[in-house]
Amino acid sequence: MSSNDFQIRLINNEKGKGLVAIRPFKDGDTIFEEKPIICCQFAWNLEYRYLACDHCLRPLETAEENVRRLTGKSTIILPHPECCETKKDLITECPECGTKYCSIECLNEASLRYHGILCLHSREKDESHPLVQLNEMWKQMHYPPESATVMLLVKMVALVNQANNKEDILSTFSQFCHRTVNDTDEIAHKLLGEKFIGQIDMLRRNILKAVNTEFTEHWFTPEGFKSLLALVGTNGQGIGTSAFSRWVKNVSALELPREERIQVDKLIDRVYHDMEEAVDFFLNNEGSGLYVLQSAVNHSCVPNAVVEFPYSNNVLVLKAIRDIHPEEEICISYLDECCLERSRHSRQKAFSSLYLFHCYCNKCLSQANDPDVTSEDEIDDDMSSGEY
Repeated sequence: MSSNDFQIRLINNEKGKGLVAIRPFKDGDTIFEEKPIICCQFAWNLEYRYLACDHCLRPLETAEENVRRLTGKSTIILPHPECCETKKDLITECPECGTKYCSIECLNEASLRYHGILCLHSREKDESHPLVQLNEMWKQMHYPPESATVMLLVKMVALVNQANNKEDILSTFSQFCHRTVNDTDEIAHKLLGEKFIGQIDMLRRNILKAVNTEFTEHWFTPEGFKSLLALVGTNGQGIGTSAFSRWVKNVSALELPREERIQVDKLIDRVYHDMEEAVDFFLNNEGSGLYVLQSAVNHSCVPNAVVEFPYSNNVLVLKAIRDIHPEEEICISYLDECCLERSRHSRQKAFSSLYLFHCYCNKCLSQANDPDVTSEDEIDDDMSSGEY
């Protein structure tokens, strides 16, 4: 795949394919925008009443409703309501099951692509329905913070089932990396680790009960299902949207009198503090999606690009964070800023278990002789989660 701006090319045997710039990009330039093939809100995120469009993950709360719920303070009033992007009058729902969407366009697209098969045809939650049982099973296996959801797999199956050209959709999914182990070191993906061995077949069997897999039988053999989990685990791009963060961005761009600006900034700081006190750092509607172009972008611990979601929906924007020259590989970081600051040893552990590779970027090569010591903050994280 190529354009006048970039090409997907074979980089080397270790990395495989990657995205290479054809023309120069300046710091701040948009390299591309992309919608996902499919995306899904995380199960626990939905359970905790993070309200998002079932199709594009756009927030369905106003910014004021968002902060009142997350802080537990019903008296908070946000000034400049015109800076809130949530259009409550456009929110609609499936007439059969009540699944909510930000617009009639999202409802129609979801119905056309996959929701026709996944619709429960009832507004009352039927605990005995196979899809409900499958989602509950996943939630009991995977507690927050979430990085995947079994319902994304279900949406993938439904997408194939409803497609007019099923071979095209299957071919698109086959382009994603779906190795269950690293070719050289036999590192199993984290979702396929020992503690999940007994659960994997339970999930597989319950998906077979929940949806018709006639056209995706190869995904649901024992080995095929491991590859499917690895595909989602290694390629799933996290998506985060927030009505309040969009309000903050818009109100921050207003030209306000100095005194009002000071008061608004103090309010923003106070609201963020109160939300973090109540819900820690889980402030957003969160889910994951599969993106064809984004999945071709390799990792570097010194990236030259970053993934953003500037429209507060599932539209991904890849943006340059420094000047990029023609023939230079475009790379992002698969880790957040905190994890990037950890030791080389800690970073490599994360790459191995989550993405099945070792990193050989300039930063990792420069630290190749560092002792294999786990970062102190990682030890603290592991101890608090009971995994150390």
